[in-house]
Amino acid sequence: MKGYWYIPALAGLCSFFTRVFDSILFFIVLLVWLVYLYISKRLGKIPIIISLATFLFFFIYIPQIELNTSTNTQEKMTLKGEIVSPINTSETVLQFDFQESDTKNTIKVLFFSPDAKHPNYSSLQLGADCQLEGEVGTPEESTNPGQFNYQKYLATSGIHYEMEIKSMDDISCHGKTNWSLLYSLRKSIKEYVSITYSEKTSAWINALVLGDDSLISENTTELFQRWGLSHLLAISGLHIGLVVGLLFMITVKLNLLTKEKAQYVLIIFLPIYAILAGGEPSVLRASLMVLLVIVIQRLRIKLSLTDVISVTFFLLIVLDKYIIYHVGFQLSFIVTFGIILSRRWISEGNSLFFQMIKLSFISQMMIIPLQIIYFFHFNPLSIILNVFVVPYFSFFVIPLMFTLIFISLIPLVRGLVDKLFSTIHEAIFLVPLEFIDQYAFYPWITGKFPTILIMVYYILLILMMASVKRNKSRRAFGYGVILTGLLFSLVIRPFLSPYGTVTMLDIGQGDAIVIEFPYRKGVVLVDTGANFSFDDFEPSDSNYSRIIKPFLQYQGINKIDVVFISHEDIDHVGSITYLLEEFKVEKIITSKFFVYDHLFESLEPNGPGILQVEAGQSLDIKGNRFMVLSPWVDKKNSNENSLVLQINLGNLSWLFTGDIHVNNEQEILHKYPNLAVDVLKVAHHGSDTSSNREFISQLNPKFALISVGRQNRYGHPSSEVIDILNQEHVTTMRTDQNGAIIYRYTEKGGTFYPFKP
Repeated sequence: MKGYWYIPALAGLCSFFTRVFDSILFFIVLLVWLVYLYISKRLGKIPIIISLATFLFFFIYIPQIELNTSTNTQEKMTLKGEIVSPINTSETVLQFDFQESDTKNTIKVLFFSPDAKHPNYSSLQLGADCQLEGEVGTPEESTNPGQFNYQKYLATSGIHYEMEIKSMDDISCHGKTNWSLLYSLRKSIKEYVSITYSEKTSAWINALVLGDDSLISENTTELFQRWGLSHLLAISGLHIGLVVGLLFMITVKLNLLTKEKAQYVLIIFLPIYAILAGGEPSVLRASLMVLLVIVIQRLRIKLSLTDVISVTFFLLIVLDKYIIYHVGFQLSFIVTFGIILSRRWISEGNSLFFQMIKLSFISQMMIIPLQIIYFFHFNPLSIILNVFVVPYFSFFVIPLMFTLIFISLIPLVRGLVDKLFSTIHEAIFLVPLEFIDQYAFYPWITGKFPTILIMVYYILLILMMASVKRNKSRRAFGYGVILTGLLFSLVIRPFLSPYGTVTMLDIGQGDAIVIEFPYRKGVVLVDTGANFSFDDFEPSDSNYSRIIKPFLQYQGINKIDVVFISHEDIDHVGSITYLLEEFKVEKIITSKFFVYDHLFESLEPNGPGILQVEAGQSLDIKGNRFMVLSPWVDKKNSNENSLVLQINLGNLSWLFTGDIHVNNEQEILHKYPNLAVDVLKVAHHGSDTSSNREFISQLNPKFALISVGRQNRYGHPSSEVIDILNQEHVTTMRTDQNGAIIYRYTEKGGTFYPFKP
């Protein structure tokens, strides 16, 4: 089996994909591949049997993620059990994983605004036996396409419930494990670093030495994500290589220990450092690979490097059956596997610069599908940027961070190096990166990546690299062209689709509706609502960052033709400024009586144009006619000045009503006595200030859509409005019950369906 352990590893991966995507296609491809290898006499019976056995074992052993689709109800409970994770704290929340003693269920425990001076605080330790009292319920689920699914995220760690504790008095714990000493040491080192060095330098030390990037500024973290540099913030093989090299230099080169004894030191030290560095999958993978190499050398077992990474893959999954769902695990292994398979090609030639180009190319090409799956876009220019950034971090930043740990006891030297690093890092890295981000950020927003195309992508990539390895340049170029065409097809796919969609996003108590015309002839938004604080009534970016932006990227949208703003209430306009920062918007259309100085002040000279309209106007947007039905005059009230729009989509007549009142409805009925619609966006979230019986009866809609927050403080939608809709035999769909409401259509008609079944 020497040199062939990667085949059972790939069989295990196919088993995982079969589970995740619920598709037997992966097994069929694996089977065809194994048969081909056997017929071509490139593989014997034993590797095939082991591979098939691995597929079956993984299929049984790796859990399938099941989500709780029932209504989330909080129940006050008292639970006994054990803390099974380190205690994670921030300025706002304390959290840890707790295993209940009777059911063995693992529960995520949250405590907001914890009091570190409370006597019970210090008793929270890994391995402590505890009695907890709090509200237990299921985690928040995703209710919109593209939205991060927190419930699924926890389920991939075997956690299906949350407990929120209200007071430290509701916690009673005692005891701990020996492992908690290491986590306490990690916490102490982080605090020491934060006190010893400047804020910016300590943030980078904690990230690159101790695996905690929470202190890196949010802007920098987002910058790294946009340019595919996030892997630099994860402790990986590079960091472990530096640690191993440093230990060997100190012990062997200075004749303090023999090579054999130094290896024993590494066997003891690496597991300890893996915990001190946060225990993330990337550092576990790198540490375990080094340990395996040492062990097989000591035992004189002959294994290739691909065998080592394959065995590491098996061991980590056996130790933690949920780890394969971890994004860090997936990225770490797929990049490492790609580099190992291409190591001969990468090492060809004497130019370090071209070797770095090859390394960056392979790393980025390997993770593109994962980037698209998780973020719905990738940036081709990140391949080039990595060529310069990776060496900078490899040869300067990361070694310097470890050096700063060791010189921390020398005040004069550490202060000088601290200031020197901050100046250099700001001048030659962060400032240029921000400049590049401002003027050269052209991502391919692709939307979702179909399963079958993921398989095709990796097959083409392997064939291309195999051709490169064999110096068949013309064939490699051909595969590269097809690969580029495949990625480009993801970008242009919406422009070839005859289907359009209308999506009422579930943003809680607010409105945000996205209209996509067939063949992507245009994208129109009707309102961009935001949450806000009742203390200062300032809009929050949570709706935009959690729901609106991910949905647009999920759909492959990077340009918006028109944003209609019905009126100036924050729950309808609050996310517009965030939207304008990251998406190209051609035009904003408001009522003639719209007043929102903050919006007008934020518009740049080369930004979108503003068009203010009034009732009676007709607007042609990419061949689709929007009729403005209201307002006629200034009502001196934002809700009553709401834009009312009528349009035909998918052979249905739609009416978007903002937050109009009953008197507006009466005016509309008077001005348009023959008005009838098929789909009514119910005004003001179903408030009893609108949607009276006469209005509903005359419009005679087939469908009513209500955008409303769960258990909102206003009691929306009104039971009176719901009764009227039911009595008029209108099919009603609500975001608080159905999640996002989606209408998929062609010119002939379409279908409504809820995102949340």
